[in-house]
Amino acid sequence: MEKVLVTGGAGYIGSVLVRILLAKGYKVRVVDYLAFGGESLLDVFSNPNLEMVRADIREKNYDYLNGIDAVCHLAAIVGDPACKKFAKDAQEINSEASIALYAECCKRKIKRFVFASTCSNYGKMTDSSQFLTETSELRPVSFYAELKVAFEKHLLANYSKHEVTTTILRFSTVYGLAPRMRFDLTVNEFTRDVTAGKELVIYGEQFWRPYCHVYDLANSMALTLDKDKALVNGEVFNVGDTSENYNKKMLAENIQNVIGSIPVKFVPQTDDPRDYRVDFSKIKNKLGFTITKKVPDGIREINNAIKLGIISNPFSEKYSNI
Repeated sequence: MEKVLVTGGAGYIGSVLVRILLAKGYKVRVVDYLAFGGESLLDVFSNPNLEMVRADIREKNYDYLNGIDAVCHLAAIVGDPACKKFAKDAQEINSEASIALYAECCKRKIKRFVFASTCSNYGKMTDSSQFLTETSELRPVSFYAELKVAFEKHLLANYSKHEVTTTILRFSTVYGLAPRMRFDLTVNEFTRDVTAGKELVIYGEQFWRPYCHVYDLANSMALTLDKDKALVNGEVFNVGDTSENYNKKMLAENIQNVIGSIPVKFVPQTDDPRDYRVDFSKIKNKLGFTITKKVPDGIREINNAIKLGIISNPFSEKYSNI
């Protein structure tokens, strides 16, 4: 049985990935400094195949790598607002500590290193009629994306010098229910506000993003671990489904289709530089990755969870990265 380290394993995507890996029969070690607490792992905490290490990857005490076969690297300051607010932490964690962690993995000859990157790296399309692929120009327009691009470049420049099978996954914008819930994400936030009876205010309804459910993004990391080295080493994969590119107006329409007629206020905005549609053919054709849920499914599950009181206070600060 292989042992997988999940950095940031108590987080929004990480807490889902941990459960997928345990279900697949992996032994899992989580390293997380628990900035948002560890309740997301409470129901699996006593699983004999799960080990929890409370640590900050900036500390560079790498005992948590002992006996590890593969690393799924999710630990980061996540999102444009959080990286802007906590710029020093973002530089240290997303760049410096990540580079150091990868170097240690190479030194120890860890078998696999899977990095959670982002489609935000594409920034803004030069041609709105085209879908962006893994070979398209990266045009980061935020500090968050700049740090992701820089670490991607580091990995691609160094992986061939070492024995660590290295893979980069560019995640779509995430949504959906997870043990460590977030409502500072577009689909989740819009659905929460409408469910709570608030007017939906949308800035820049014309801007495009690809969206993918948190389970499917987490599952892509687990899938990558299972694939032959020749398929994934030194490769970059966009993660999502080409049919799941939406602009904000389309999101509002999907929310109306699921929840019913709602008041929507569109506020013109022309200065948001993030605007991109993405092609996901590569991961589907090469790795056989397919999504299990679409945006309407995520809207439905969030709406139901709030209506039933499963999430009693969705406006709590604990559901935001900032």
